[in-house]
Amino acid sequence: MNTTTDGGQLSLKKHLSSSILLWIRADQPRQTGMDYWKGPHSGIISATPGLKEYRQLHLAETNSGFWPATVGIETDIPVDRKIDGVAEVTFQSALSPFMGRRQTQLAFKDEVNVFRRTLFYAGPPGSSRWYDVTGPDENVGARALVYLRRRNDVSARGFRKFISTKLVPGFAEAGLMELRAQTFMPWYEKLWDTPDVAHDNPKDQHFHASLILGFADKSARAAFFESPEVKSLSHPLATFASAVHAYDVSAALTYVKDGRILPRYEE
Repeated sequence: MNTTTDGGQLSLKKHLSSSILLWIRADQPRQTGMDYWKGPHSGIISATPGLKEYRQLHLAETNSGFWPATVGIETDIPVDRKIDGVAEVTFQSALSPFMGRRQTQLAFKDEVNVFRRTLFYAGPPGSSRWYDVTGPDENVGARALVYLRRRNDVSARGFRKFISTKLVPGFAEAGLMELRAQTFMPWYEKLWDTPDVAHDNPKDQHFHASLILGFADKSARAAFFESPEVKSLSHPLATFASAVHAYDVSAALTYVKDGRILPRYEE
């Protein structure tokens, strides 16, 4: 569905998406696990009926956090909670999650082969928003994945409004080549309680929103996070967020696109 932000300036499409935060098993080389996720495990997820898109976001092994230091916000990514990757799943409709139960059970059983911890975050229909910030022929050369934690004294509604009316428009003016935003429902372990895989997620570690930012190249990404515009957004952001973890995305691999399983993933 095409619509605009509250400010009436940004064209966007609303979707139903979920994000699964992933930590690779520590009893084997990290690259072994990343390759298994990229290969055999991706085939299980790709075959799920009702998907509009399935994308893997591989995060760099070294990730201390891109977001500039800001008073009142945790911007350094804690080493013990540093994510290895994120499975980004977007559905064709609100009924699609019920169509893929059999395939989901296969994914549940396979997780232990590659992951030591998985956390499932989802939002209601329309809470995943993909903004039209560039032409279809432009290639994204670098990305950042940003997770935000809402302050305890801020309402969920106020948090969502700040993201859609202040943060996202501020980012869009910076010449991004990709901009996606997703707000989450409260995290609930039983939504993705896979066997023999950890799901520990203390309340003070929960996330409430994510942003995917695309750039022409790594230089443009570095310039963005060092820009006065980002620093000017940090002060009001501290009123709404207690943590902003900005990850270096080393690869974004698309396996299902526009409802079609691709013969080979697209980068």
